[in-house]
Amino acid sequence: MLRFIVRRLLQLVLVVFVLSILLFAWLRALPGGVVSAMLGERATPESRAALTAELGLNDPLPVQYWRFLQRALQGDFGASTSVQVGRPAMEVFLERFPATIELALGAMLIALLLAIPLGYIAARRRGSALDNLSVVGSLVGVAVPVFFLAFLLKYYFSIKLGWLPVSGRQDVGDATRVTGFFVLDGILTREWDASLDALKHLVLPSIALASIPFAMIFRITRASVLDVLDEDYVRTAQSKGLGSRVIRGRHVMRNALLPIVTAVGLQTGALLGGAVLTETVFNFPGIGQALSQSFSSRDFAVLQVIILAAAIVYVLVNLVVDVLYAVIDPRVRTR
Repeated sequence: MLRFIVRRLLQLVLVVFVLSILLFAWLRALPGGVVSAMLGERATPESRAALTAELGLNDPLPVQYWRFLQRALQGDFGASTSVQVGRPAMEVFLERFPATIELALGAMLIALLLAIPLGYIAARRRGSALDNLSVVGSLVGVAVPVFFLAFLLKYYFSIKLGWLPVSGRQDVGDATRVTGFFVLDGILTREWDASLDALKHLVLPSIALASIPFAMIFRITRASVLDVLDEDYVRTAQSKGLGSRVIRGRHVMRNALLPIVTAVGLQTGALLGGAVLTETVFNFPGIGQALSQSFSSRDFAVLQVIILAAAIVYVLVNLVVDVLYAVIDPRVRTR
C-alpha cells in the first residue's frame, strides 16, 4: 500500500507540473498578449514597453517559465487588480477558499446522504413506484440548470417564506475568526449564534449545488447495485441462508462501491466548477465568485492562483479515490 501511495504521489507531482506549463502557455496565448489584456484601452506604446520590461516578457520563454514557476512555488502570483485591488492574489485565494470548501462539503454531504440510500433502495425495489419516482427525480436534477434551481430556492425559501437568508455567508459581523470556516469557528469559540447563522447561509447554496452530484451518484449507485444483485455469488449467499444484513454489507454494497467511489470523486472535483454559478447567485464570497469576477475584469493574478489551486484540488481528490480503490479492492494495488 505504501508503494502504491508513493507511486500515485509521484504521478500527482508530474500532473501538477504539466498543468503549470499549460497555465503558463494559456497566459501567453491570450488575444493581444498579457500586456494588452492588463492595460486594455489605456495601452500606449510607452506603457506597453514599460509593462513588458517589468514582466520580463522580452526574455526567452524557458526563462519566463522558470521565473513563473519559482514565484508560484513561493505563492507569489502578483497583486489583484479587481477582486481586491492591490492585495496579493494568494491572500485573496486563502481568504475565499474556506467558503468554497464549506459549500462543497455541504453539497456533497447532502448528495451522499440522499443518493446512496435512495440508489440502493431503488435497485432493491426495481420497477416500483419509488424506483420510478427516484429515476425521474435524478433526471430533473441533471436537466435543471444549477443557476435556475438556485434562483427558485432563493425566491421561495428566502424571499417568499423568509425562512433562510437571501445571500452572503454570515450576518454576525463581530464573530471571531479562527480557521476561516465560519461554522467551525463558531463551534471552536462557542459562539453558537454565529455558527448557526453561517449554517443557515449554507443551506440553500448547498442544496442548489448538490442537485447534479445527487443525480449522478444516485444513478451510478442504482446501476451498480443492480449489476451486483444479478451476480451468482449473491444468489449463492441467499441460498445458503445468510442474513440480509450480511448480504447487503459484505456482498452487495462492497462490490458495488468501486463505481460509486469513482462518481463521488469526479463530482467532488466538479463542485468547484459548479460553485461559480451558485456563489454568484447567492453572493457567496468563495473562489467561484472570485473566479467569475476575475474573468470579467481580466484579473490574471487571481485567475492564475485559482485555476492552479482548483487543478491541484482535483488531482488530490483523484489521489484519494485511488487510495480508496486500493482499500476496497486489493487487486488495484498491483496495477
